[in-house]
Amino acid sequence: MNTSVSNTARLLTAGLRALLVLTLVTGVLYPLAVTGVAQGLFRDKANGSEITSDGKVVGSALIGQAYNLPLKEGEGTPTADLKWFQGRPQNGLGTNSVNTQYRLILSGATNLAGDNPALIEQVKAAQAAVVKDNSVPGHPVAPGDVPADAVTSSGSGLDPAISPAYADLQVRRVAARNGLPVERVQELVDAHEQGRLLGFMGEPTVNVLELNVALKELTRR
Repeated sequence: MNTSVSNTARLLTAGLRALLVLTLVTGVLYPLAVTGVAQGLFRDKANGSEITSDGKVVGSALIGQAYNLPLKEGEGTPTADLKWFQGRPQNGLGTNSVNTQYRLILSGATNLAGDNPALIEQVKAAQAAVVKDNSVPGHPVAPGDVPADAVTSSGSGLDPAISPAYADLQVRRVAARNGLPVERVQELVDAHEQGRLLGFMGEPTVNVLELNVALKELTRR
């Protein structure tokens, strides 16, 4: 009996030592090492690709956000603030009943088929809004000028970028709303165009938040 108890005690002691060693290695040393490497070599990406303006974090380069006017009394749907470049529609996002302050925590597509009447109506309404909002005196926008990403949401609903074509379409409206020369705003868009990854993967894009931060700086000059 004493031998059995002794063996059990030794096994428990050995198991406890193994648990402590593994906890130290995998729960403390390894996470510290990975965090240290990430902060040393990939600090921006490790911290969420944050974008700052006026010394404050205003968002992430990886997550799109809305640029709307404050809701008025009795208004259920916010109105786009047309002095800023606008991103893609966010029709796929649901309602966050847990934390309503941060709705963009939710992501998702509409899951509607291409011939679904609801999706068709959404696209038609978005197209009409883009035409109306971006037509300026002497430069009307035709429905055929509206690119696909201006009227459809991405798979996640949180796409941070738009196509150069959609950014170009908004240049005259943004210039007029901010009292800026069209040529200067166009230069801003061109400077923020990002090419295909490795030169052949994906499509050229323009990050809307980065563009609007640069626009804010331009309006101050």
